[in-house]
Amino acid sequence: MQRPESELVELSDVVDARYGGKALGLARLAAAGFSVPAAFVIAKADAAGLPAGLEARHARLAGPDGPVAVRSSASGEDGAESSFAGQYESVLGVRGYGELLAAIRHCAASASSERATAYRSAAGISGAMHLVVQEMVDARAAGVVFTADPASGRRDLCVVDAVPGLAESLVDGSASSDHYEVDRAGRIVDRQVAPSPALADDEVMAVVAGARDAEARWGTPLDLEWAIDRAGEIRWLQARPITTLPGDLDEMDSTVAGEDHVYTRCNIGEMMPGAFCPLTASVSGRAIEYAMQMVQVTAGFQDSYREDRWLQLGYFSGHLFLNMTEGTALSSGILGNSLEQYSLSIAGRVVDELVPKPPKPFARRLVNTVRLTAFALSAGRAIRRLDRDLARFEAPSAAEPAALLAELDAATGLYDAATLTHVRSSARSAVAANVLEQTLTREAVRANRDEDEGRSQAAALMAGAADVESAVMLEHLDDVVGRLAADSAEAEAFLGSDAAGAVIRLTGAGGPAGRTFDEFLRRHGHRGYRELCMRDPSWADDPEGLGTIMQAMLRARLLTGDAVRTSPSPQEGVSRAVRVMARLARAGARGREATKSRMVLVAHRLGHGYRLLGERLAATGRLPDADLVFFFDRSELPALVGVGDAGDLIDRAEARRAALPYQARLEFPDVCVGKPVPARPKPPEGIEDGVIAGRSACGGVVEGTVRVAATITQARELRPGEVLVAPVTDVGWTPYFTLIAALVTDIGSSVSHGAVVAREYGVPCVVNTRGATRVLHTGDRVRVDGDRGTVTLLEHAPASS
Repeated sequence: MQRPESELVELSDVVDARYGGKALGLARLAAAGFSVPAAFVIAKADAAGLPAGLEARHARLAGPDGPVAVRSSASGEDGAESSFAGQYESVLGVRGYGELLAAIRHCAASASSERATAYRSAAGISGAMHLVVQEMVDARAAGVVFTADPASGRRDLCVVDAVPGLAESLVDGSASSDHYEVDRAGRIVDRQVAPSPALADDEVMAVVAGARDAEARWGTPLDLEWAIDRAGEIRWLQARPITTLPGDLDEMDSTVAGEDHVYTRCNIGEMMPGAFCPLTASVSGRAIEYAMQMVQVTAGFQDSYREDRWLQLGYFSGHLFLNMTEGTALSSGILGNSLEQYSLSIAGRVVDELVPKPPKPFARRLVNTVRLTAFALSAGRAIRRLDRDLARFEAPSAAEPAALLAELDAATGLYDAATLTHVRSSARSAVAANVLEQTLTREAVRANRDEDEGRSQAAALMAGAADVESAVMLEHLDDVVGRLAADSAEAEAFLGSDAAGAVIRLTGAGGPAGRTFDEFLRRHGHRGYRELCMRDPSWADDPEGLGTIMQAMLRARLLTGDAVRTSPSPQEGVSRAVRVMARLARAGARGREATKSRMVLVAHRLGHGYRLLGERLAATGRLPDADLVFFFDRSELPALVGVGDAGDLIDRAEARRAALPYQARLEFPDVCVGKPVPARPKPPEGIEDGVIAGRSACGGVVEGTVRVAATITQARELRPGEVLVAPVTDVGWTPYFTLIAALVTDIGSSVSHGAVVAREYGVPCVVNTRGATRVLHTGDRVRVDGDRGTVTLLEHAPASS
């Protein structure tokens, strides 16, 4: 076979990727005016057939003995899909024509190496080997810069790694580099450097500015190599797309309602924990947005519902946030609700970043207060109307995708109504709970006692509500576990199976345990972890998750013999007025939990409907798989169901799906001014002498071993008697309350899910620690004081934990 003819190509003549990505990157940098060391390309390099004029061209580049670098630029290398990093050889410091020939042979031969051949085969790439011969830079410092963080996927960060001298020690891993992360505002937000850094801060910023300029010209995030010569000039040695990035984490972000608006994950993070797919944001998120806007409309703070705007919430980097600035309309527009009270109820602290809105005239505030109070207290009528609508509601199930989408669109109206009803019920619950807490706190202060004692007493009085949905659900599941425990053969079989198999075997099996379990699924099967997510499974759809929980409960029951027991509300020494307020608070909690269950039922059926839509579209070849349907905005679905080309839309959905795991790892400050930006976690406030300060949600003092569980999956490792430390809990965590000695959460309030259920079962609970999950570690020993709202670290976990 005839070998391809090798030739010399000037960098200025490289206009596309035919000579490899490295040559094209250098050519584009040079054409854009970046300082690029002089270079030429050997096309179709082959040691057996060198191009004519090579010796003369080398002499013009480097003179008789000037050093050059010989680098591969093979077809497909440093492209948008594959980097080929480290697959081919480069040779630096080449002096003289003889060394150049040896370097060319070495680099050309690397194309036939086993590792390069395997990489090309896996990537489905074939083509010629080209080489770049480039003037060497006498570098004082060198390194790489990424215009997006390849580790986190964040495109708002530039990552710079630098070493003294040449960058090869950085690339081959033989030297530890200085590391900088720079945000789009030009701030160095993280640095890890040697005592004598390779770069000054202004040089870091100059590298970042050049990289951002190149990124803007390319239109995509880049990985660039650079060097600073002895004269202080930045020389650019390579530019290539970052091939490992997921989709843009911010692609689906909502518009900020105001640059000075204060957003928080507190409160909304309890209902919507973690990152969510775009369909969930455009269905569940918009339902919550609708409900909260309608509260503002009812109270006279807003003229009408704005379907085109996110006002009360925001959707950023896959997470939902509460807009506290919009919420301050309540504190300025009604009686008896100050900005401080509003801040405490949402974030657990006075939010200094919040700017109060000018107070309305007294008469206007009085009218607004009456209207809002009547709206909250009349939730009963709305609940009865919702129940009638739910009785007629059938899960969307049409055979044709277009008809199914029409059914889903119609059902979102019911979801909006159910969410508004839940918000009304929650407002009724919060009013009673806040009045009770404020009353007892004032009484404690007047009696020269600590405010925490008043809060603890209020928490105790809110316990004992009959028929609270979360508690009833736990009782029903515990009843199933008790029936399994009562039959040793059933218990052995259940524990001897894998988690999913145990639940599948029990479903429809008959017998006391089987019938009780079927009833549990009928009444509570729509509940679960992150239960407003259109994509995540409910308990009925997740036999492995539910089975894992039940097996843990069964082991604990066999070990201790204990069933769950409700904790009665203490009544001794309490005035009649306080007892009435406590009764109203308990009734409010009961109503709040009941309407949440109705709301989740609609979400559950919608989620099933959207999954069915995905299956219908996948069956016709319109989607590559059913799950991808959850990565479209609801407004995009008509185009997907239509007959036009949806290729670009599907590509974007694939990128969003790849981005979700990265979004899930992001953490945010408890409050942000303007667009929320992820931040590196900081130690929480309120820590002094090993004591973490939070808010009391259920009294009692216990000592125990910590189990930190950032996710429901990690909670599966819980052992009986441990102290559960979690960011937040929702209904999906409820069954684990049968195992724990105490509950500690990062966020939350006295009416949070965790607080409500903890009170029903007398589990000491401290909420709103604002970071206990970052301070404590699994295996630590702590004292949880639910009366004072504190967690004291007694002993660090053993090193082997």
